[in-house]
Amino acid sequence: MLDDARRALQATFGFAAFRGVQETVVGRVLRGQSSLAVMPTGAGKSLTYQLPAVMRPGTCVVVSPLIALMHDQLRSATANGIRAAALTSVDTNRAETIARLRDGDLDLLYVAPERASQPQFHDLLANAPISLFAIDEAHCVSEWGHDFRPDYRLLRPLLDGLPHVPRLALTATADGHTRADILMQLGIPDDGLIVAGFDRPNIRYHITPRDNPAQQLRRLLADHPGPGIVYAQTRAQVERLTETLATTGRAVRPYHAGLDADVRAAHQAAFVASEDMVMVATIAFGMGIDKPDVRFVAHAGLPKSIEAYYQETGRAGRDGDPAVAVMLWGAEDFARARLRLNEMEEARLPGERARLNALAGLVETAGCRRALLRRHFGEDAPATCGNCDNCLSPPNVTDTTELARKLLSAIYRTGQSFGLGHVEKVLTGVADERITARGHDQLSVFGIVGPDEAPLLRPLARALQARGSLETSEHGAIRLAGDARAILKGEANVAITLPPARSAERRNRRGASDSANPVGDPLFDALRQWRRDTAAELKVPPYVIFHDASLRAIAQHRPDTLSALGQVQGVGTRKLETYGAALLDLLQRHA
Repeated sequence: MLDDARRALQATFGFAAFRGVQETVVGRVLRGQSSLAVMPTGAGKSLTYQLPAVMRPGTCVVVSPLIALMHDQLRSATANGIRAAALTSVDTNRAETIARLRDGDLDLLYVAPERASQPQFHDLLANAPISLFAIDEAHCVSEWGHDFRPDYRLLRPLLDGLPHVPRLALTATADGHTRADILMQLGIPDDGLIVAGFDRPNIRYHITPRDNPAQQLRRLLADHPGPGIVYAQTRAQVERLTETLATTGRAVRPYHAGLDADVRAAHQAAFVASEDMVMVATIAFGMGIDKPDVRFVAHAGLPKSIEAYYQETGRAGRDGDPAVAVMLWGAEDFARARLRLNEMEEARLPGERARLNALAGLVETAGCRRALLRRHFGEDAPATCGNCDNCLSPPNVTDTTELARKLLSAIYRTGQSFGLGHVEKVLTGVADERITARGHDQLSVFGIVGPDEAPLLRPLARALQARGSLETSEHGAIRLAGDARAILKGEANVAITLPPARSAERRNRRGASDSANPVGDPLFDALRQWRRDTAAELKVPPYVIFHDASLRAIAQHRPDTLSALGQVQGVGTRKLETYGAALLDLLQRHA
């Protein structure tokens, strides 16, 4: 059975071997067993249902949360010769698709959970040969998940209505609670859980305090050619950053819920088709695309949670080539997040507080970012990874317990009614009119911080806000919170991490952009131009034709026959038939 699967893998996708747990998952599906596969983004989740769909008689029904995501996967499947269709509100060939489904003439049928949970759809499937249910983004079924979608919880009657059909749930982000909930909600046995791991070794993580974000992001764009996504926290910030980054000469588009649907769709289509565009977006963007060649993802502010951060950064480097994930964070991000906690219902507070504290640990750690991420998802991880900012340029760790006591004492003695700037002046002995008018120059904390310690006050305040020892009122005043009193009493210590010098930071960023592409190779450049022209002619994104990895292999091995070209990774039977002659002609001209 698995020998047949390997032959089908080569013929359909052009891959000589499975990656990671793909073989285990495919084997279970072919044996008719139900599974939940937790696989990192870029690990080839879609292949685990697309390949069985080609091999098993009948149609695999794929439940997917977004129309754009379905259509991206539909294009890629069709390019590999897989018979695929979608039933969505924007697909106009509904009658034809239903007829093909009933006739067994479809390998894949993509539907949204809202349609899949309806009785009419159940009736439709009762009269069609169904081979598999694939539930993509399965964390949406769980209230523990970070993207809960109520319609996912209504899928169970559909699945139980065809008990002989195996179920395959797929997700990249699910902690222990979420996994258990998915198994229960979708009726998958506990022994069907397959966890591939959460490591994305090709992504370089870089997290740094926000300091002139426009300039920081401009440097990022200069250092990293290729498509990228910049996540901003508000619509207004999206518009500002789009305008600012457009001055770099790169194509930059905005994406947020305030834009007309047609504009959003046009921007998304342009981004998917581009080889160098930057999309500045709120988190509304990204889940609906399957673009493999994104070279960087940047967060201009704090993400919602580590789960959200992992999923959003996972949109970079899905083709396996080097990519970078940059996060710019500030104390005000944590201040706003902790204020939001005060507005939440009591039942949600412990979980949300834990999520925020986990983020604080990620941004403040002096250790390996990747190890912390993997441990968060319950994985054992080596102490260092060699591909994050802290491993490549270890930060300085400074004991600031005494300075923290001075800062907290000054905040307390000034009435917890002022912003950091005022408290800073008190501590450093700046007797301006505002200080003297309030008598703050007479306090015992006035002038107790010397010039050596003064530069540490702001990074220390940022760190204390991240860990919850300080909070900000709605009027901007900083006040004691969390373990602040324990610090004042000498019962808790404080250490902060200081980023490496700018030159080391810059080397770190530039190292992450080392391209695996043979830049300057005339043949590789010609192959990319041929792909660009072919994609424009067929009105599909370039990556649907071939990934860069396939073009690199062609440039390196220079196959001179169709048989040799068919052995290149990513060149399956359908693509060989479609593009083989044109590629051999191009290779002959560059011989």
